[in-house]
Amino acid sequence: MEDEYVTECLVYILKEGQRMMWKRVAAFTLAFFLMGSSVLFADSAYQQVRVWINGNEVDGGSYVINGKTYVPLREMDGLVDYDNDAKTVKLYKPNVHIFLFKGDTAFGNVSKGKLKFNVFTQVDHLETDIAAVKVAITDPSGSQKDIQSQDITQQKDNFWFRTYDFTYNFATSGEYKVGFYMKKSKSSDYVLVSEKVITALNQ
Repeated sequence: MEDEYVTECLVYILKEGQRMMWKRVAAFTLAFFLMGSSVLFADSAYQQVRVWINGNEVDGGSYVINGKTYVPLREMDGLVDYDNDAKTVKLYKPNVHIFLFKGDTAFGNVSKGKLKFNVFTQVDHLETDIAAVKVAITDPSGSQKDIQSQDITQQKDNFWFRTYDFTYNFATSGEYKVGFYMKKSKSSDYVLVSEKVITALNQ
């Protein structure tokens, strides 16, 4: 009888131990599942993505948060004004139209080689003060050459800016970008607000 009693006690202890073990396993599995769900939810609500604007990839990437894509304002080709006290950010993006003239004749594509021309820029709907403007040209390799800059002493919401005639060597075929830049203050950097593409052809 004593042996049977001891055996029953051992069986009971083993069964209880198994129950406790399965409870711990179940609790651990549930915790892991909840953690995994949180991670999956976080991934679906906050995700870094690659974004291209007009064929150019956004530097540093962008983010999708709750179904909305967030892109740095510096990629919008405009003037950004950040007010730390008010915690506000303002983007100024005026209408800018660029025209290229060889003498009095407008043109777009060119043949490889040297060409004398000027850049005419028309600006309107400028809703902020600026310190200066600049026109520059960038070749297919990314090398940039400043064409002309000018300080702005009289603030207007619309104006024209025409460069002097200058000679530029379209040394290789490909796309050249004529950019119009603005800066808000003398100490700030120039910001690209518009550009026009010139294609140099093998002719």
